[in-house]
Amino acid sequence: MNISLIEANEDLGVNVDGADLGPNVLTSHFKDHTIYKVNKPKVKKEREKENLAKNLDGVNEFDEELYNIVKKVKNDKQFPLTIGGDHTIAISSALASISVEKSLGIIWIDAHGDYNTFDTTITGNLHGLPLAATNGLCDRLTSFHKGNFYKATNTVIVGARDLDLKEKINLKENNVTIFTTAEIKEKGVQKIMQEAFKIASQDTNGIHISYDLDVIDPIIAPGVSVPANDGINEEEAMEITDFLIKNKDKIKSMDLVEYNPTRDKEDKTKNIALNILKKVIANF
Repeated sequence: MNISLIEANEDLGVNVDGADLGPNVLTSHFKDHTIYKVNKPKVKKEREKENLAKNLDGVNEFDEELYNIVKKVKNDKQFPLTIGGDHTIAISSALASISVEKSLGIIWIDAHGDYNTFDTTITGNLHGLPLAATNGLCDRLTSFHKGNFYKATNTVIVGARDLDLKEKINLKENNVTIFTTAEIKEKGVQKIMQEAFKIASQDTNGIHISYDLDVIDPIIAPGVSVPANDGINEEEAMEITDFLIKNKDKIKSMDLVEYNPTRDKEDKTKNIALNILKKVIANF
């Protein structure tokens, strides 16, 4: 299947600026591929601490446009590889994919759970809600979607190590599977990913992958908006990528998100991101 790259140039879901610049930096290395582009709306970024739904209208406007493009790519029998942008872009990429496939599991490779809701968010930064949104728990972020949501029992987080207290409660109550960074270190990438695929693919038509670069330790990959210490190393990040390639038949769509070039040092994060993309593009 041919791959279409989708630039998701948006950073309205996070208080840190710059993630909207990452996709174009990365896709500029793949100009011989079909590239779609979605730019964030020209709005003033809301930053007020007391606002617990910051930039909601802007995120929704962006995500609706991205949703329609990913859906078009799917209907054209292309593989959508969406490059973000902050992780709110995955609301639309994941939901567009399941709207076509009808039933999918989701693997969220991330240091964070992104499983807050509007009732539990502490900051109001919407990049903390997208996985919960794909499970149908944040209807204010999914009004453009008319299809199925992902079942929490087919939802897996890989690499978690920075979860909010109420977010942990949300995850436990909804029976989301979590594999921590420590478990990856203890059991190895292969065992964790095998189990993640088994859970996500059970009684579904395939899997959506959402790969956040902040799963990697910030000493190795500093170019992200919200770094979390004690992450996986580059070898483990590439081993995850290799596992995805070996199991590509089950994968129906994919994101790579959160590259923030304004935070990078000596192109460390850029080079890792490009290596992941090159492998996926060459082998899917």
